[in-house]
Amino acid sequence: GQTDVNVKILFLKIFVLLSICLISFTTPCYGGNILVFPVDGSHWINMKVLVEELHARGHNITVVRSSNSWYIAEKSPLYTSFTVQIKENLEEFFGKYLKNHLKVCRTDDVIQSTGVIRALEIVKYHDSLCMPHLIDAQYDLVLTDPAVSAGVVLAKYLKLPLVLNVRWIPSGEGHFAVAPSPLSYIPVPGSGLTDKMDFMQRIKNLFFHSIIVLQQKFVVGPHYNALCDKYIEGGCDVFSLLQEADIWLFRSDFVFDFPRPTMPNIVYIGGFQCKPAQPLPADLEQFVQSAGEHGVIIMTLGTLVNALPAEVAEEIASVFAKMPQKVIWRHKGERPSTLGNNTLIVDWMPQKDLLGHPQTKVFVAHGGTNGVQEAIYHGVPVLGIPLFFDQYDNLLRLQERGAGKIILLADVNSQTFEQALKEVLHQESYRQNIERLSRLHRDQPIAPMDRAVFWVEYVMRHKGAPHLCTEAYKMPWYSYYCVDVMVFLLSAAATHLEIYCNHLGEIMFCTA
Repeated sequence: GQTDVNVKILFLKIFVLLSICLISFTTPCYGGNILVFPVDGSHWINMKVLVEELHARGHNITVVRSSNSWYIAEKSPLYTSFTVQIKENLEEFFGKYLKNHLKVCRTDDVIQSTGVIRALEIVKYHDSLCMPHLIDAQYDLVLTDPAVSAGVVLAKYLKLPLVLNVRWIPSGEGHFAVAPSPLSYIPVPGSGLTDKMDFMQRIKNLFFHSIIVLQQKFVVGPHYNALCDKYIEGGCDVFSLLQEADIWLFRSDFVFDFPRPTMPNIVYIGGFQCKPAQPLPADLEQFVQSAGEHGVIIMTLGTLVNALPAEVAEEIASVFAKMPQKVIWRHKGERPSTLGNNTLIVDWMPQKDLLGHPQTKVFVAHGGTNGVQEAIYHGVPVLGIPLFFDQYDNLLRLQERGAGKIILLADVNSQTFEQALKEVLHQESYRQNIERLSRLHRDQPIAPMDRAVFWVEYVMRHKGAPHLCTEAYKMPWYSYYCVDVMVFLLSAAATHLEIYCNHLGEIMFCTA
């Protein structure tokens, strides 16, 4: 009757009131249109994590990809893709590069550390941007990885705010483009130095910095200058475009990196891709548990290289065969003849979930930024075999903190590899130090991913963040270092000294 109707009306009013309250307490989501220009391989892996989060927050994503992309799918529920036709096979390039790099390492050629080959070979892949096809779309910003900086030029062409998902730029580490970097205690990438340098090491650091500056000016710069001349009215240089970026989402932090000066528009998001471990597939979990008290060793060389040279793989496999631990090895090359029954060869492994498994004792890795930060997050000591690019520098930061050990590819044989592996396994200090780094990394007021998304949305809300960018980049070098001021003061002092001397001479002459 009437009572039932009144009860229903009452419940409806309560439902509406609760709905209004819930809506009022929910964080508003303003969906934006974001153009993403990523770099393939491991760089895309961490960019995709950010894309997933931005998509979950209600933003529309368009991704520029190459036609021969390894990992960036043409069709995805996360984004709409825009494909650029590329002929070169990057997988073959990196395979050849590793073989040449191994030869260079064995001849101790210092220039190999500067990445000149990388600059020459990779920059040309983005010479065709098809930028006019994107100009009609209404984007709010460009999000790009400037390791290959064609996306930086694209943002300038489209006159859009620019956010960088960055650690590396074409000429080296990103800080050197945007933050004060005193060479007395800031090690240059490739130098193999730490923040504690003696006199001779500072000379070496200055030498490596000079190589990078020359590389930027004469090797990398001309490629991008040609791109700027082609698409940007009046031309430009890519280094200045990088310095004008609104926000630098920097894939590092000072648990991992050495302390150094920074800038207001650098936002540190090191480890933003790290998540708690998920359960392993049943067959893999069974293999891991079969290791018993000895635990598991995992090994991977990342996404750029499928396999080590055959002779090196044979040496490593023979050592693994003698270990009481079980081994999971991501290896796509020829199956080593020395492989033991305790070693499982896989084409792919759930790296994050294995690192977070309590049975994992050591991570044998090439030293990519993602893997090193995941090892820190999960507290697993690392035996590093750096292959190229930034990998030695990444591993050096772990080794300096006692959380990992480096063995150079050119030095790998059954004896050296076994000795290094047993050291990391059995010296408790490695485990203690990496667990300490893990505790420091996790002790943050805001999760790195939340920090990254906030600043992307901040740039969209305010249509850029120029108030966070210093004007220092527009100053000539002699003004930046106050050379002109010093010359003026010295000239003024010299002039006054000359006048004083002349006046003193006149007094003495008159007195005489």
